[in-house]
Amino acid sequence: MSTSSSADPGRGPAAITFATGLFDGAHVLVTGGTSGIGAAIARGFLELGAAVTATGAFPHELEAARSDAVLARASLRQLDVTEGAAVATLIGGLDRLDILINCAGTIRRAEEHEPEAFAQVVDVNLNGTMRACAAARPLLAARRGSIVNTASMLSFHGGGHAPAYSASKGGVAQLTKSLAIAYADEGVRVNAIAPGWIATPLTKRAREDEARSRAIVERTAMKRWGEPEELVGAVLFLCSPAAAFVTGAILPVDGGYLAM
Repeated sequence: MSTSSSADPGRGPAAITFATGLFDGAHVLVTGGTSGIGAAIARGFLELGAAVTATGAFPHELEAARSDAVLARASLRQLDVTEGAAVATLIGGLDRLDILINCAGTIRRAEEHEPEAFAQVVDVNLNGTMRACAAARPLLAARRGSIVNTASMLSFHGGGHAPAYSASKGGVAQLTKSLAIAYADEGVRVNAIAPGWIATPLTKRAREDEARSRAIVERTAMKRWGEPEELVGAVLFLCSPAAAFVTGAILPVDGGYLAM
């Protein structure tokens, strides 16, 4: 696997080139794969030859994905990860699965101080991740496959504005470590990425809040927001033979946010 980049690393995403055909023949499922970080990851696998199933919770997400020249090549499916039967049916209907990427997520910020909203966010972010992992386990074991979950900066520290999101992402980190142990004997590796502050629909409110955005940028060593495409290389690495001895890792991709 090789990478190349000519851009100033402080100025934004540069082209990353992995070995042609690295994932030829691989079957990949990306939950939350029709927008934001999940869509960028789905595109990355498609461009390297994988057969990708990408899910979205809402019809408008699927419609937007169908208009994307790359994502349109994926099998696009509607899926609510809070519905256990639907998760089991979708994954159980796959002929094979080599890689599972869990990107489905939500945030409700101040509303999360209400117990009902708290429970709903945890059900998507944490329980939804577990539902997909559990349903995919037999298929992944048959292929000695790989899982990458989506943690967060709030896996490492609290967020008073989003207690459910913070709790769920802390849970995703511990779930990742626990499943890495549980699935190791089956040859299934389980890791997670921990994105920093990335420009996606989920962070739109924070980016539009001048004071909040300024505080984030000042805390980030590279002094900018990240782009969804900048998560792709880390995921491809974790799913590749180059990471054959990597499991249970939580890999920050944060522009130096945690270093400050």
